[in-house]
Amino acid sequence: MIIDISQWGEFTISELFDIHPTKAYKVTNKDLLEDDGVNPVIVNSGFNNGVGGYTNRDCTEKKGIITFTDTAAKSPDSFFYQANDFVGYPHVQGMYALNHKWTENESLFLISVIKAKIADRYDFIEKMTRTDILNLVIKLPVLSNNIPNWNYMNEYIDAIKCKAKITVDNCIKAQEYSTKSIDVSRFKRFHLYDDDLFIIDSGTKLDKVKMSDNAPSVNFVGRANANNGVTDFIDKIDGLEPYKAGYMTISLGGEYLGSCFIQDKPFYTSQNVNVLIPKKEMSYYQKLYIATMVFREGRLHYKAFIDELNRHMKTDFMIPLPVKDDESIDWEYMEFYMKSVEEKAKMKINTLMCK
Repeated sequence: MIIDISQWGEFTISELFDIHPTKAYKVTNKDLLEDDGVNPVIVNSGFNNGVGGYTNRDCTEKKGIITFTDTAAKSPDSFFYQANDFVGYPHVQGMYALNHKWTENESLFLISVIKAKIADRYDFIEKMTRTDILNLVIKLPVLSNNIPNWNYMNEYIDAIKCKAKITVDNCIKAQEYSTKSIDVSRFKRFHLYDDDLFIIDSGTKLDKVKMSDNAPSVNFVGRANANNGVTDFIDKIDGLEPYKAGYMTISLGGEYLGSCFIQDKPFYTSQNVNVLIPKKEMSYYQKLYIATMVFREGRLHYKAFIDELNRHMKTDFMIPLPVKDDESIDWEYMEFYMKSVEEKAKMKINTLMCK
């Protein structure tokens, strides 16, 4: 997302902070860093928030400041907000606020602005110094009196944190779902007309070009695999009741053979579209599972214009479904599985939207 900074105010870092080296123990790392240490030691690093190890020596600096190094090759990457008391280190500079106690969010916002301003400017040849940073001119969101807009900075970083948390949580959950496998040891093949499944209706077999749409109120389902199979929105025909929402449709032939959908509104159908009317109460997710299996079987075993579903639907067309120990359909499994698939899809979408 591009931010309009044309109305932001300019500030020199020296107006906002004093910068000087952090207090450091004059000892070697061998004597400073301890395996059982509890206090973080901030070193000349652009990783891990600058933490190079831990020590049991007393902290030399208070939390709530920004640190950076003036000696690393990638010094611009070393700006970090320190949320805990810590032990300083040679060449690690501290930014100490002058007239305002910067919150963590405000500090993180400032760090982003500084990094963007000095990116790729310094290396081992041209080292970054605290004087460079003190003289750095940056832009910040401001109120009408050119006072930094602290609320804007806090809310902006809160939004970033929220998106980051969603992204991380979704990636973890997506990984969990991706490692789950389907147990196919207890599957059985069923005809769609079997007990507890469907009445297979031939559909209304209407010709779309003969339909009117002066006051459309009914969906028209054709042989399509997009938009839930709906190809038009037409007038209700006197004396011909539409099929109910919740019934399923399946394309028997043509390019989109096997396309199967749950219809969410009343509908008519075109030629070569059957309607599956549930013989028992089925949830949306159970129907969705069946629709997926119908499409898979249709595409796997039949061929458009050569061996289509017309002569198989009410005879030998079958789909595999999970069963329980008594070989009855495992409706709970289908419900759980499709909810898991939906959740995984939502997580991927949320992750993409948060990037």
